Amino acid sequence: MTPNLPEIQITHHARATRLRLRVEPTQIRLTVPRFCTKCQIQDFLQQSEQWMIETWQKQQEKVEQLDRILPAELKLFNLQQPLQINYQRQKNSFIFDEKSYQLFISDRQPESYLKAFVIAYAKHYLPIYLQQVSVETGLKFGECAIRQPKTRWGSCTARHDIMLNSALVLCDQAITRYVSIHELAHTRHFDHSSAFWSEVEKHDENYKKHRKILKSAVMPWWWTTH
Repeated sequence: MTPNLPEIQITHHARATRLRLRVEPTQIRLTVPRFCTKCQIQDFLQQSEQWMIETWQKQQEKVEQLDRILPAELKLFNLQQPLQINYQRQKNSFIFDEKSYQLFISDRQPESYLKAFVIAYAKHYLPIYLQQVSVETGLKFGECAIRQPKTRWGSCTARHDIMLNSALVLCDQAITRYVSIHELAHTRHFDHSSAFWSEVEKHDENYKKHRKILKSAVMPWWWTTH
């Protein structure tokens, strides 16, 4: 079959009277009568190929459009309630009204400006939060940098300078705290030894659960496409 299509799920059904093809957003299913031969199935699929390709592509476009709706609100790690987002015509790329929990985003390039706001927010609040966790745990660090790496949530250098991923402001505070503790623990143990994990556990007894959540975390489309 064409590489544009997923593998077709073939089901033999005793009560089926004819070959029936269904194209769904996540799969293509073919229901086959019990006594249908492989040759008949192949001929049927070959005849239906163009229709399948066109229908599958339409389904994928619909899914993409649904997935790409911009959010009406934004949860941030250190706020008690979500920000209400308004997309409108304005000169500024974004305006943040902290008192009323309102975020105004320019409708010129809303996804880019939404990400720009998150980065600006992270650069301001993550170093403050890391300092708080540092005082709580007694684990001291040097400088704090906020960046957007694609594969790392944080890092710590031999000089005890810590980098945090700005996407951490989109996570629950327990997760942001775990990453902060993880990197601060590297100021004592520059490895992933049992002593290192004991240090992490001392300050976050649920670190295994938080680590698991972080590994399966999926970032919103507007964050990953720019």
